[in-house]
Amino acid sequence: MNLLEKEALIKTKAEELESRTPEEIIAWAVETFPNITFACSFGAEDVVLVDMLQKVSPSTDIFYLDTDFHFKETYETRDALAARYELDFVRVSPAITPEEQALQYGEELWKSDANACCNIRKVEPLTRILSKYEAWITGIRRDQAPTRANAKKIEYDAKFGLVKFNPIAGWTSEDVWNYIRENDVIYNPLHDRNYPSIGCEYCTRQVMPGEDPRAGRWSGTDKTECGLHK
Repeated sequence: MNLLEKEALIKTKAEELESRTPEEIIAWAVETFPNITFACSFGAEDVVLVDMLQKVSPSTDIFYLDTDFHFKETYETRDALAARYELDFVRVSPAITPEEQALQYGEELWKSDANACCNIRKVEPLTRILSKYEAWITGIRRDQAPTRANAKKIEYDAKFGLVKFNPIAGWTSEDVWNYIRENDVIYNPLHDRNYPSIGCEYCTRQVMPGEDPRAGRWSGTDKTECGLHK
């Protein structure tokens, strides 16, 4: 399917998929684009999608970006999910190690230039892995941040050159947690410790009562996204 065909299909299906359930969207996505993958960060939204994928299309690839800077709880969540579903998550690593990064760019690059750190440890590896696929699935929701407010359930991702599915774009946080509870889904225990949005350990803090749920990401800077979605 060439670009024009994909754009026409997206335009035709966007309104229809808006009213479908996440499971129905996933089923249509994997049937229409067999060469599809799911990007998992092991946050609440993504563990929901892991569970859904195992019910709808258990053979679909699931990868994660191993920045080398994740919380130990994030790795433990990965391992627990892998054991429950008998999954082999595809590990995608940066081109350079943390030690090589420190030598080339200085110690604690995330403090001096968070965007550069994200580019090295997230954006470049994501670009590399997505080049192997024609479509991807993400766990973004519209109410997570202003930058995500206009996310469609199917859209063309011009940045990475493939079709992008956001099956739970219309869900609220309450919808996510209802699914987790009703389906006994394994989740990152940091969510129970005031970490509603979990990224790398060095750039994520607890969120205090009354703060925006993403206030703990890159706190003290004007950075709001790591570059994967905008």
